Amino acid sequence: MTKNIQFLSFLTVCLLFVNFLSFSQSIPSSELYHRLLRLQETKRILYVAAHPDDENTRLIAYLANGLHSEVAYLSLTRGDGGQNLIGKELGIGLGQIRTQELLKARETDGGRQYFTRAKDFGYSKNPDETLQNWDKEKVLSDVVWVIRKFQPDIIITRFNTIPGVTHGHHTTSAILAGEAFDLAGDPTAFPDQLKYVTAWQPKRIFWNSYNFGGEFKEDPNEVYDVFETGEFNPLLGETYSQIAADSRTMHKSQGFGATAGIGAAQDHIQFIKGEPFQNSAFDGVKDRWSEVEGGKEIEAMIQSLIEKFDFINPVINLKSLMQIRSELSALNSKAVWIAEKIQKIDELIYEVLGLEIEFVTRQELGFSGEQIKATLLVNNPSPVLLRDISLQLHDTYFTASNKEASNNEPIQIPVEFQLAEATPLSQPYWLVNPNEDAIYDVRDQTMIGKPFNDLKFGGDLSFKIDGQEFKTVIPLLFKYNDQVDGEIKQPFTIVPEVDLTLSKETVFLIPGSDPKLKVTVHFKNQFIDGGLDFINLPADQYKILTITDNAFLKERVYEVEFVPNGNGLKEITARYVTSQGKTFDQITNRILYKHIPNLTYFQPATIRLIQEDWKVSGAKVGYIPGAGDDIPGVLTSLGYQVEEIGEADYSVEKLNQYKAIVVGIRAYNTNETLASNQQVLMGYVRSGGNLVVQYNTSSPLLTNQLGPYPFVLSRTRVAVQEAPITSDWDSPILTTPNKIEESDFEGWVQERGLYFVGQMDEKYQTPFTMNDPEEDPSKGALIYTKYGEGTYTYTGISFFRQLPAGVPGAIKLFINLIEQ
Repeated sequence: MTKNIQFLSFLTVCLLFVNFLSFSQSIPSSELYHRLLRLQETKRILYVAAHPDDENTRLIAYLANGLHSEVAYLSLTRGDGGQNLIGKELGIGLGQIRTQELLKARETDGGRQYFTRAKDFGYSKNPDETLQNWDKEKVLSDVVWVIRKFQPDIIITRFNTIPGVTHGHHTTSAILAGEAFDLAGDPTAFPDQLKYVTAWQPKRIFWNSYNFGGEFKEDPNEVYDVFETGEFNPLLGETYSQIAADSRTMHKSQGFGATAGIGAAQDHIQFIKGEPFQNSAFDGVKDRWSEVEGGKEIEAMIQSLIEKFDFINPVINLKSLMQIRSELSALNSKAVWIAEKIQKIDELIYEVLGLEIEFVTRQELGFSGEQIKATLLVNNPSPVLLRDISLQLHDTYFTASNKEASNNEPIQIPVEFQLAEATPLSQPYWLVNPNEDAIYDVRDQTMIGKPFNDLKFGGDLSFKIDGQEFKTVIPLLFKYNDQVDGEIKQPFTIVPEVDLTLSKETVFLIPGSDPKLKVTVHFKNQFIDGGLDFINLPADQYKILTITDNAFLKERVYEVEFVPNGNGLKEITARYVTSQGKTFDQITNRILYKHIPNLTYFQPATIRLIQEDWKVSGAKVGYIPGAGDDIPGVLTSLGYQVEEIGEADYSVEKLNQYKAIVVGIRAYNTNETLASNQQVLMGYVRSGGNLVVQYNTSSPLLTNQLGPYPFVLSRTRVAVQEAPITSDWDSPILTTPNKIEESDFEGWVQERGLYFVGQMDEKYQTPFTMNDPEEDPSKGALIYTKYGEGTYTYTGISFFRQLPAGVPGAIKLFINLIEQ
C-alpha cells in the first residue's frame, strides 16, 4: 500500500520525553514493582542549574528512586560554549552532543530534562555579564514556562545567588529560578503562556547547598532538609551514589567519568523562600490523588496491587493494572499529571506482558518525495490476546491480515509509503531559525523547554486488551546489525535530496596558499541537472576549473579557483541551482558517537575568503593530537604541509624534519604517548625545533613537566572576547614574520583564552597582558622562551576557537608562532 503522507508532530500523544524505541520486558520484576511505586507517588520536584553536568545526579537519583517522585532538571543552556574531550565538535554541534548526554543521564537516574532558549556563550565571571548577553525577559519567561508546564511542588537550585562565587551562568540560574518562583503563579506574568498552561505556584524553593572545602556544615541561621542519598535501593540493586556515578559518566564529552562513593552520604537543601516548614521540604504538599474526585480510590487500588504484587509471574498483575487504568481513564480531569499517570500505567502493562513492538526500516536517511519501505513487528509472548492491531500514519491506516498477537507468535506488517514533497528536514528545532545572539530563536511556544524535536516520523499503534483500547506512539527507526555491537537502532532522518560538502571552510588568498576549493554536490537519488554559483560573490571573482561526475557515488565535484579582489574577510555561500529552479545551499552535518543517537543538522555552505599579504613559509608542521581541534585543517589551508605525529615518530631525528610542532588542546590531559615522550620533545626544541603547546587544564595532567622550565597552570581566563590587550609589540613573536597590531585582536569569538599560566620560571617571556573588567591583569596568556637552539611556546589563547572561526588576527598570530 502506498500513500503520500505528511507526518504530524505527535505532541498531543507524546506527553513525556520518553524514547519509545521498543517495548519488551527487558527489566526484572523488581523494576516493575519499583515503577508501580512511582505510579503511586505524586510529588514533583524541579532542579535548576545552568549547564549539562551542573546537576547533582545523586540527589536526582534519590528523589526519583528513593522518594519515587517526578524529578525534572532544567538546564538553562545546552553547554554549547564548553570544550569537547571526545571530538572536534564545538558550538551548536557540541550543544547537541551534550543535550543527548543529558537525556542519557536522565534515562539512568530517573529524571526528565528541560532547557531554556539561552545559548552558552562561554565562561562568564558574574551574573551582570551573563545578563548583558542573554535577553533576561526571554530566559525568565522560559523558566516560568517550565514551572507552569511541569508544575513542581518544590524547586531546588544547584547554586546560590551570591555573585563572584562561581560561573556567572550558575549564579544567574539561581537568580532567575527565584524570580520565576515568584511569577509562575501570577496570571498577569507572561499571560500569553496561559493559552497552553495554567499559572502554578510551587510551595517553596531551596538551594542544594554544598561546601567545596570539606564536609558540609549547617549554618545555624538557616533552615535545611536533609536526604540520605548514599542508601542502597534493593529493588534496583544499587546505591543512589552508584546510580549517580553512572548518570554523570554519560557526560563523556566533558570527561566526567565518575566512580561512585561508598557508604553513607547526605544532601542538604537550604530553604530560600516560600511557605515555612517544620519537618520536611514537602510539608503541606498535598497528595494529588486527594484533589481529584475518585483519586483516593485509585490510590487505594495501586496500594492493594503493591501489597499483593506477583514477582514470579508478572502477567498475573495485569488484571489489577487494567482495573486501575480503567478508573484512571474515567477521571474527569485535564491535569497534566493524570495524563502522565495513564501513560505510565500503559507502559507498565506493556512491560508486564513483555510486548516487543518495532517500526523499522533498512535505511537511516530519507528525502522528501522518496518511497520508504518499513516493517511493523508486534510480538506478545504472553497468553493475553492483543486484538484489532492497526497502525495510523496521519490519516492512513495500515492493518495486518492477522489482527491478533499472543503466545510468542510475532506478526510482521509490511508498510510502504511516500514522504510528502513538503516534508521538513530533521533540523533540531532550536536551529531552524538563524540566530546571531545568545538566545536561540524559537517561535513556537509549545516547543520551548523540550530537549529535542517531537517525534519526527512514525505513527500511532492501536490495539485492544480485554476490551480496553490502547494507543501508543511508535517511531520509525533504522535498524541494523553491527558485527561488533550487535543490534543497533537509530532515528530515521530526513536530509536534502541534494546537499553540498566543502573541501575547506576557509580559503586563504595569500602568497603561497592554494586559492582552490572543491565543492561536492551529493545526489540522494539520481543526478539532477543544474549549476553551481555563490551568494555574495560576483561571477568575475571565481572560476570553475573542472566539473567531474561520479555516477557510482551519485556526486558532482566542482573545482573552483577564487580570484583575489581586495584584502580582508568576505563570507560567501555556495549553492546548487537545479534546471527546475530549486536551490540547495545546505551542508548536512553528522555527529556519530556510540554513547548517543546519531545526530544530524544542517548549515548553509558558507565559505570564508581571507585575502591578506601575510608571509607564510608553507613548511612541514607536525601536529600532536589532543582532545580534538580543527587547527590542522586551517594550517593546511594556509599552505603548510601538516603531518600527524604518531607513537612511532618520537625521536629527535624524526622530529627535526618539522619547522614547528603544534600540540593539540588538552593533549597533556589525554595523550599518554605525548606525556611519556616529553623529554624527546624537549630534545627537539634544544636542537633547534619550535614547539607550540596549546591550552591544558590543570587537572588531571599526565605530566607536570610541560616545558623546559617550570610553570604552573591556573584557572585564570579572560572570558570577554573584546577585553583590551597590552603588549610588548616589539617581541619577536609579534614582529616576525608578520607585524601584529592591536587591531588584530578585533572580531574574536567567545573569549580571549582560558587556563592561563600562573607561576612561571623567570626565563619565560610574557608578551601579553590581559584581563576581564575589574580583574587583575594576567601575563599568562602566552609564554615563550629560547631553549638551546629552539623556541618553546605555551599558550592559553583560544586559538582552537578563533582559527576555525576564521578570525584573521588570531590566524596571523598563530602563523608567527609557527614561523619562529
